[in-house]
Amino acid sequence: MLRVDAICKSYKEFSLSGVSFSVEQGDYFMLLGPSGAGKSVVLEIIAGLIAPVSGSVYLDDVDITSKAISSRGVGLVFQDLALFPHLTVFQNIAFPLKRKGVKGDELSRRVGSLAQKLQVTHLLKRSPSTLSGGEAQRVALARTLALEPRILLLDEPLAAVDVELRAELRALLRNLNREGQTILHVTHDYEEAISLGSKVAVMADGRIAQQGTIQEVFQNPTSDFVAKFSGIRNFYPVTASPLSNGNLRVATLSNSLSISFYSDDATLQGYICIPENTVSISVQKQESSQQNTFSGKVIDVFKQRFGYEVVVDVLGLHVAALITEESLAKLMLTTGTVVWVSFKATTVRYIAV
Repeated sequence: MLRVDAICKSYKEFSLSGVSFSVEQGDYFMLLGPSGAGKSVVLEIIAGLIAPVSGSVYLDDVDITSKAISSRGVGLVFQDLALFPHLTVFQNIAFPLKRKGVKGDELSRRVGSLAQKLQVTHLLKRSPSTLSGGEAQRVALARTLALEPRILLLDEPLAAVDVELRAELRALLRNLNREGQTILHVTHDYEEAISLGSKVAVMADGRIAQQGTIQEVFQNPTSDFVAKFSGIRNFYPVTASPLSNGNLRVATLSNSLSISFYSDDATLQGYICIPENTVSISVQKQESSQQNTFSGKVIDVFKQRFGYEVVVDVLGLHVAALITEESLAKLMLTTGTVVWVSFKATTVRYIAV
């Protein structure tokens, strides 16, 4: 559907270099990277706010690189939202519809439909200055969706939203995507990428470092940058048990291995992340309070910046642990060594999807 082909753009202290990726119809595509990676510049080139030095942007195989903003079929929600302060919420949502010639009862009907979808019906008479961050974000989304964009471009849409509202907005964005809206979402937050995305491209210094499905990229980073930026080595899709007393739950992995964790999120499908510095390794089974203890075989040992990474095969599941040089020597770990890996349920992070 959307194809970004070898986009280049140069500034005094920064440049995009050969950025290429494709977003298919119905994708929730995450463009992930640290501040200054060039993510927002890519969005602005796709939207037509900036012209690339070279490269092209295609929508449904039509070159839109030089097309006017209004005829591209894309809608961009800016990070600062850019609501019109002198207009009410109703008038903000109605603005793009009026420009398309929509009037009267049809205008009211379409604004009302969008307001209902974005859950802002009760705000229609309000001024943008009176809205919370989450409310303003919903209004900005409604106004952009009024354009009926083929692809919705989101620039850090959750960055200015309170933590307690992020889950609500994530659910709203998921529903928009499930209803058929194709989305390209820029973020620096890998948990946001995991929670929402179907595909991801990781950017660094104006280039695409790696791209693919969420599982491909985070389970198999192809560079030190991607591995270190995400901070994830133990990352697995799971089916979780229902909520129980104390919120202790069980995650079942594809190989039927069960891992205990705590979460008050009732969602049954998601991912678990186990920080490698919370995984203990021993050559004999230890008596401890750690709920998760498994036997496995060391398949790799290599130097890291702050110690050694030891990768253990547990029934086909690769579990990484970060240990000190002293521990490596004391345990005499080499490939083929049979060991026990352990970690507490409290250290397991659950990310619902």
